[in-house]
Order: sequence, then structure tokens, then C-alpha cells
Amino acid sequence: MWGNFAGLTSGTAADTKSMSPTLRSDIYSAVDQVKAWTIGGLGSGTAGDGVSYNRILKIIQVHFPDTKLGLDFSHGAEKELAVIVGGVTNMVLELGKWDSMAGAMAMRTWVDTLVEAQRQVDDEPRKDAVAEGITKGINQNTDVTLVPKEFATRIGIVSALKSVNSRLYDAGSDEARRAEAIFSSKFL
Repeated sequence: MWGNFAGLTSGTAADTKSMSPTLRSDIYSAVDQVKAWTIGGLGSGTAGDGVSYNRILKIIQVHFPDTKLGLDFSHGAEKELAVIVGGVTNMVLELGKWDSMAGAMAMRTWVDTLVEAQRQVDDEPRKDAVAEGITKGINQNTDVTLVPKEFATRIGIVSALKSVNSRLYDAGSDEARRAEAIFSSKFL
């Protein structure tokens, strides 16, 4: 991470880097897999089972090799989702740096998919854990330095991410306000 930061300030390595040719397709593949994995029972494992996140994690690691989900994070839907959601969100932010329109559209798709997946979870305690994992993934595991600098794209991406909390929790609830405060302090 610091090597990339140093490249940005010195104007060397970061200037010559280009977008991975598979980033866009990897994002949409991960989005589809995360939805099925989050809902569970669709033949793709279930968030929290301690093993089925590997397929998604491998996609994320192509673009962010330092993303890890060790034994201390597995075996809990909330913990696994936090890492996976943060990783995919970072991939979308990276896309937005290279192609602002594609990044904004991918973020809207990603946010809608997360909210829809959480709504389709049947078990109420698991639904709460999924909401917490999504919120923590966005608020704690997303790298804000990846948010595109272009104003219109930045506003579109940040507003899409900001909408997650009010859509997962009842608008005005304590959970929504707490998540919103954390989000605002980090992203704005």
C-alpha cells in the first residue's frame, strides 16, 4: 500500500500503471457470487460457513493481493462479509479511477445487490449479521484513498455507498444513524 502511495506522490509508478483488463468482468462475477453466497442455500455455500468465501476472495486477490481472511475472521457471516464487501467495494472504486461512468454504474449495481441479498435472507438473526457485515465492510474495510477524484463520479459513488445504511436498517433508526456517522467521518 505504501509503495503505491509513494508512487502517487512522486509521479512515477502510478502514472504508468493501467487498469487490469479483467477488472470489470471480475467485479460483476464477484457481485453475482456474493449475492448467492450472502443469501445462502443456493449451492454456493453460505456466508459464515468458514470455507465458501474462497472463490470470491481469489477474485479480489487478483486486484488486491493483500486482502486476507484468516481463521480469526472466518466462521461468522458478519466477519466474512466485512472482508469480502470491503474487497469488492475496493475493486469498484479502482474501476471508477480508470473509467468514471463504469465505476459509478458498478457501484450502484453493487449497492443494490448487497441490499437485495440482505433482504432475501430468511433467518432474522442471520439477516442482522449480514447487515452488520455489509456495514462494516463499507465503513471499515474500504480504502477511501481509492475513491475517484473526479467530482461527479465521487459524488455518485459516495451517495450510492451512503444509501446502504438507510436501506439496510430503518431510516432514522439507531443502527442507521450510527453507521451513517461512521461513514460520514471516513468518506466525506
